[in-house]
Amino acid sequence: MSHVSAQTMANAIRALAMDAVQKAKSGHPGMPMGMADIAVALWSRHLRFNPQDPRWVGRDRFILSNGHGSMLQYALLHLTGYDLTIDDLKAFRQLGSKTPGHPEVDVTPGVETTTGPLGQGIANGVGMALAEKMLAKEFNREGFPVIDNHTYVFLGDGCLMEGISHEVCSLAGVWGLNKLVAIYDDNGISIDGDVRGWFRDDTRGRFEAYGWNVIGPVDGHDIDAMDRAIAEAKRSADKPTLIIAKTTIGKGAPNRQGTAKVHGEALGNDEIAATREAIGWPYAPFEIPAEVYAAWDHKEEGAKIEGEWNAMFAEYEKAYPELAAELKRRLAGDLPEGWSDVVMDALCAAEEAQETMATRKASQKALNALAPALPELLGGSADLTGSNLTNWSGVKSLNSGEFDARHISYGVREFGMSAVMNGIALYGGFIPYAATFLTFSDYSRNALRMSALMKQRVINVFTHDSIGLGEDGPTHQSVEHVPSLRLIPEMDVWRPADTVETIVAWASAIERRDGPSSLIFTRQNVPFLDRDEVDADAMAKGGYVAAEAPAGAGEADVILLATGSEVGLAMKARAELAALNVQARVVSMPCTSIFDRQDAEWRASVLTPGTPILAIEASKTDLWWKYMSGKGDVLGVDRFGESAPADVLWQRFGFTVENVVAKATALLK
Repeated sequence: MSHVSAQTMANAIRALAMDAVQKAKSGHPGMPMGMADIAVALWSRHLRFNPQDPRWVGRDRFILSNGHGSMLQYALLHLTGYDLTIDDLKAFRQLGSKTPGHPEVDVTPGVETTTGPLGQGIANGVGMALAEKMLAKEFNREGFPVIDNHTYVFLGDGCLMEGISHEVCSLAGVWGLNKLVAIYDDNGISIDGDVRGWFRDDTRGRFEAYGWNVIGPVDGHDIDAMDRAIAEAKRSADKPTLIIAKTTIGKGAPNRQGTAKVHGEALGNDEIAATREAIGWPYAPFEIPAEVYAAWDHKEEGAKIEGEWNAMFAEYEKAYPELAAELKRRLAGDLPEGWSDVVMDALCAAEEAQETMATRKASQKALNALAPALPELLGGSADLTGSNLTNWSGVKSLNSGEFDARHISYGVREFGMSAVMNGIALYGGFIPYAATFLTFSDYSRNALRMSALMKQRVINVFTHDSIGLGEDGPTHQSVEHVPSLRLIPEMDVWRPADTVETIVAWASAIERRDGPSSLIFTRQNVPFLDRDEVDADAMAKGGYVAAEAPAGAGEADVILLATGSEVGLAMKARAELAALNVQARVVSMPCTSIFDRQDAEWRASVLTPGTPILAIEASKTDLWWKYMSGKGDVLGVDRFGESAPADVLWQRFGFTVENVVAKATALLK
């Protein structure tokens, strides 16, 4: 053991945090300085990791939910031996650096999830802890705990004030996620000052009511006391644990510690000089003595524990070769052998059946066809399983208390559900999907954005997609939600028109490995489309010619461009236009973002430049104008809906064959 004291190790974090924030003239030094002692207890005495292999399967997961204090994590990663240099710390918050203002997964080695929007880090931690528990149930065998790690989350007052923390911490208690350990930085300060003016929760009582173990309050600056608290938390057999750690924000800064002044701004040269003197740190900015590096270095220990795990896994492979191969496949994110055949069989069956049904029901039929071949598919719903139709025949629910389930009832927790899915996806081994009504995607919005920012393989299912919902009225009728989801970079939004397109949408979302997808389904029945041909490859390009102009290719007078339930309307209008000697091509565009990624030749073959276009979708009209290279119009809904039967509303808002014909012919005058 190094002769360097634990307090000196903590002061190295304080120094790097205040130096980096000062150099950047931007950042949050208070939390890193306040939690430095806690970090020493966890990272040097408990956390299992190998800085030379940040993605090692057997590692513990560490999440900084209070991600504004990112310099705490960057300092730890640098000191323990990750590929994060002192120059990277000097480039804190600068363009193109590996040390952005908030931790970002796949940018900084060792960062497990992107945090910053408060409360979502703890939610991701719940998802990771759940994934660990479920994979362990499925793959571990006696003597071979190949999946066996803790998930540690640092969080602050802001995370606990955000409503999402209530949603996910309640679930963690229900699920008994005993390997989840949250450490609460109870410093009593947020940006506006002393939190007692707006935050007086009985945090202990709250978490005990959720079904958590609660330890503390513990002096967060007593490293040995924190060590003992973490050791106690790790012994929990049936509950997650919250450790309440009382700290002083900005600990060590003699004139600012304990105040909001140290929360979110650089200390300034004079206060930094005073802090160096107060903590006994006589070194220049960004200077760490060799003996301090040696005390923190974890490369040798990390290689040792990973080597032990690798040796165990080698024996596991010998004893259970099929299980080992399946686990490796799942963790790699590869789809099972024969997957494309499963999809093709489902498409052929749908084409043969030619069923008229709601696309939410078509979605359930797709799941019945695809899910049995995909053990990593993990579904769920926010208390709407019977409406979203996210379960499939014979699927086991987590509500049974058994962790070999494949469907989760999240309760009425849309935001928590979406953020938990992000954690599940980040952990690996599962492709998570879950559902609610489309209008409630607003509750999930920030977690949807984070899944896109992190490019995670998450599938969001949204049903009851338009005024076609009917009598529930404008509170539940989505008009702006599909366009708003399309505005999220990296989010593929699918709105399929019938059973075949629904299967293509599901297959595409499952196969996508570089970002999330949202699948939008109807409540009301839609007809099976009488296409020119069922070409799944064309559908998978996001937009395709569903029906050429009756006179033949290249002869269209007008293009009817539609999605979802409105494609059927366009097909009917095409026939009426033909009777008026107007040649209309029908283009179905189930996914605009994928269509937009196609080459210019494909896009021009579908939307012929110069041909008038009438776009038809029961939502806000704004985004459709970008497809108009010449004359164009949009039939949409630019106001809130009304409470009435769906067929009345379609008439009221002009989604009729007569109105489509009138608008199309008007374009030709």
